[in-house]
Amino acid sequence: MATDDGHDLELLLRSNIPLIAVETQEEQRVRDMLLRMMPRLGQSLFQWSITDGLRRLDLEGPPFQGTDDPAAFLRHVRDAGQPGIYLLADFHPYLSDPVNVRLMKEIAQAYGRQPRTLALVSHRFEHPPELRKFFARYEPSLPGRDDLYRIVNEEAVKWAQQNGGQRVRTDRASLDRLVQNLTGLTAWDARRLAWNAIRRDGAITESDLPDVMAAKHRLLDNGGALSFTYDTAQFSDVGGLNRLKRWLERRRQAFLEPDPQLDPPKGMLLVGVQGGGKSLAAKAVAGLWGVPLLGLDMGTLYNKYYGESERNLREALRTAEVMAPCVLWIDEIEKAVSQSDNDGGVSQRMLGTVLTWMAENRKQVFIVATANAIDRLPPELIRKGRLDEIFFVDLPSDAVRREIFAIHLGKRDLQPEQFDLPGLAAASGGFSGAEIEQAVVAALYLARERDEPVNTEHVLTEIRETRPLSTVMREQLDRLRGWARDRTVPAD
Repeated sequence: MATDDGHDLELLLRSNIPLIAVETQEEQRVRDMLLRMMPRLGQSLFQWSITDGLRRLDLEGPPFQGTDDPAAFLRHVRDAGQPGIYLLADFHPYLSDPVNVRLMKEIAQAYGRQPRTLALVSHRFEHPPELRKFFARYEPSLPGRDDLYRIVNEEAVKWAQQNGGQRVRTDRASLDRLVQNLTGLTAWDARRLAWNAIRRDGAITESDLPDVMAAKHRLLDNGGALSFTYDTAQFSDVGGLNRLKRWLERRRQAFLEPDPQLDPPKGMLLVGVQGGGKSLAAKAVAGLWGVPLLGLDMGTLYNKYYGESERNLREALRTAEVMAPCVLWIDEIEKAVSQSDNDGGVSQRMLGTVLTWMAENRKQVFIVATANAIDRLPPELIRKGRLDEIFFVDLPSDAVRREIFAIHLGKRDLQPEQFDLPGLAAASGGFSGAEIEQAVVAALYLARERDEPVNTEHVLTEIRETRPLSTVMREQLDRLRGWARDRTVPAD
């Protein structure tokens, strides 16, 4: 579907609205749209910037003298400015000045006598409350699939012209995947990423997609709250969790190829002991489904200014939507949404933001939330309907411990069959997956210290010298298991 190239903006300009906020990175595109519609509107177009001051855009001419200062420019518009549309580039820093706010209000109030529209274009915009009633918002639409195919084709033609007419090599599947991965970007960013995919080897192949997705994530996640992993196959090798794996396998197709007869899977909550494998299980979801993994660090979202924490969260969730299909992992979610009397209501508003998004989201974003302190989880989050299921990740059984030992030995280029896996599993009762891994790592150090090839005895020595968390925190673990018994589904 083709994008709406300014139709809504033209409607706003015809609606006698004095102030318009245009939130976009594509300033040049907005300026070009306005220039095209000026003959239809029969108005003059001006532009102001802090570097040049005020100048006429639809006619050649020098800037107006003495208008580079924001307040001086606004006084000029109020007192002597011609009727027309004034494009204000990056004016948002000056909205904190009460003089500028008052001048804009006077311009807006006089619109009936002197019709002058101020269109403020910026990457981010919050209007002062005094001006709220005068403002309308406009956000340029993003390119649709047809537009993206056209952009990729134009970049392919450009490469061919620069390389003696040689055609760009591709296949339909790779081209479709590239266009899908460019969805959600501005036309300028999509064009840049398409060109980068083509220019290296004159081809569009599956091998280009990881770099395209990584670059897309960097463009979208300005706050750094989201980590990104494209190649998630490495996470699929997880010991145990067989019931969880079967549950995921049944829902894989419905997530990747939505069926109108099935409600798409929304997400799940993983609770369990610290170090028991919840984080690895969360990563395994992305690995088993073969989709990118986004990790949301809730701690980076908090801001001392009112409303900014929720805004940061909304932007992170919007980024996840654009990166779909993907798994969104929210680790230790109770730290961000548990009720508190000491944060000015931020946690409650953050919880409300998460719940609203979960109810309204229609994109292929599967939430995996992990929690340690289940007593701090609000009931609104864990009730049925918010998430599809709650799984309890307990300490691994004897058979699973054997499997985990084999995995971690193999990852370190050791031959698991050369170790007494049943003996290691029997000696490590009560160990979590993380503690098993550390026993293997410590055994390697011990063997190096003794200048010996690592063997079963080295690992057993480290196991005997370790007090697992299940022993140190036995009472807490018993309480957790008691809570989970009738409320959750065992992951294994």
